[in-house]
Parts: sequence; C-alpha cells; structure tokens
Amino acid sequence: MTSIPDRLFFPAQRMAGVATLALLVGGCAAPSAEHEAGPGAYTLSDLNEQLVMATAWMQSSAEYRALSHQAFNVARDQLDEALARHGNDDRPLAVVVDADETVIDNTAFEAYLVDHDAAYNSELWHQWMAAREAKALPGAVEFLDYAVSQGVDVYYITNRDADALEATRDNMAALGFPQLEGEHLMLRTDSSDKQARRDRVLADHEVALYMGDNLADFSSVYDSDVPAERRARVAEQSEQFGRRFVMLPNPTYGDWEGAIYGGDWGASPAEKSAARKAVLRSWQPDASATP
Repeated sequence: MTSIPDRLFFPAQRMAGVATLALLVGGCAAPSAEHEAGPGAYTLSDLNEQLVMATAWMQSSAEYRALSHQAFNVARDQLDEALARHGNDDRPLAVVVDADETVIDNTAFEAYLVDHDAAYNSELWHQWMAAREAKALPGAVEFLDYAVSQGVDVYYITNRDADALEATRDNMAALGFPQLEGEHLMLRTDSSDKQARRDRVLADHEVALYMGDNLADFSSVYDSDVPAERRARVAEQSEQFGRRFVMLPNPTYGDWEGAIYGGDWGASPAEKSAARKAVLRSWQPDASATP
C-alpha cells in the first residue's frame, strides 16, 4: 500500500497485485467486493468483518480511552524525570511523537472501509486527510501542551505523504496541538524509515522520549516481516518501554499485520484471513477428560 500514514506504510513493490476499489467521485458507491469476487468466494467484505471488533473497541470502549490517558500520564512522569536531570548546559530537550493513532484518531476511516466493503488505497486515504476530520486522542493535546510549557520541543514524525502537509497541519491546529510550524511537523518524503528524521532532531536536541503505535516509530531495528524477530527485539529492549518508548494501542493495522503475511500485502482476502488464524495459539481440551 503506497502513500500510507505512520500506521500503515508499505513499499510500493509489496502492493503489486493488491485489489483496490475504484472510487467514483461525487458520492457514488464503491463496487461490491462480493460482486467482483463471485458468489461463494471469501471476499474483502468478509475480511473487513475482522476489522469490526478492533474499530468498535477503539471508538466505543472506555478501556481504550483509559489506555490513552495512561500512556500520556506515563509520558508526563518520564518527562518530569528527564527535566529534573537536565542541566543548563545540556542540549534542549525534545519529545518525538508519531501522528496517526498516536496523537490523532483515524478510526472513522477504518469504519468507512467496513461500511463500504472497501480496502485502503492512496486516493481514498488522501480524501480522508483532505477532509481534516481526525480527532485528538485523549490526553494527547494536554501532554504536548505541558511539554511545551516546560521548554521542551515537540516533533511530529509521520509517514503521511508530504503533499498532505497543509491538510495535516490544519487538522492538528484545529485540535489545539502545539508547535506545528516548520520541521516540528515532518512528513514522509523519500523513505518510510523515520531514522533520518529522528537524526535531524537528535542533531541539536536530547530526546526525552518517543511515542508511537508502531515499533518503527522508535527504532529501525524493528523493521522485520518475521513476527518472532519483532518479539525478540522487543524483549531485547524491554527496559525502554514505559521509560523512553511509550506505546499507544492500535489493533486495527500496523507492521504487526504485515509480518503475519510475511510482507505479502498482495495476498487475497482468503489468504490474509488464513494467515491471521494460523498465528493463533489455541487451547486443545483433553479428549479423555470428563466434562
């Protein structure tokens, strides 16, 4: 999937063969995935049913809001500790945050996909960004305002395409996010790897903490299509989480999903569903046991 936000950037070559739904301008409905696939086939509509619970949880549950507040409370505590250690001669402190599903909420876009039997495509995502309708995650604006009030610089590093800069800035400004000018808001240009942009911040700042919903928001070391490798790298850096790295929950999309497919985003809906179920660890009752 090309031109995808932080949440879901995949190199274009991985997307060869992915069936996308052509949107008809002017409010016409997208063609039915079931109609395109033929009767009896496992369709995109079927696959999108698996997105319903995750989207419903993020949009309706108090638990999701609690986890968001918890993440920003942890971030504030860690920032306060960094401020206490910071000396007058040290480089300025900064906080680096992802945008999509870290400080802004795009779940209405996911709900659209479910409602319209649609798949992500660049044109549709750009329409969503241009609509400027993303919402702030609970606690995000308050935390970043606090950071700025303490003299800490905020940098937003997102894999939204650079041509969405104006729409993204407008959307976030309307929500009250601070420090959106210049390089404080860094969108993707030539690479989805965020390390070069992180390095620009590190050149003249000490980064107190990073926040994201995807492991690649923290380090390029997590760039792997093998789930076991990703888990192993988390174990190696376990002491960083809740301290220098603060995660936000996002069960709707991310590199974790691509890893389930081995990086093959061109898989059919049926193949994707099978791959998802294949990673489940299932309990098997003892057949000889008496109920």
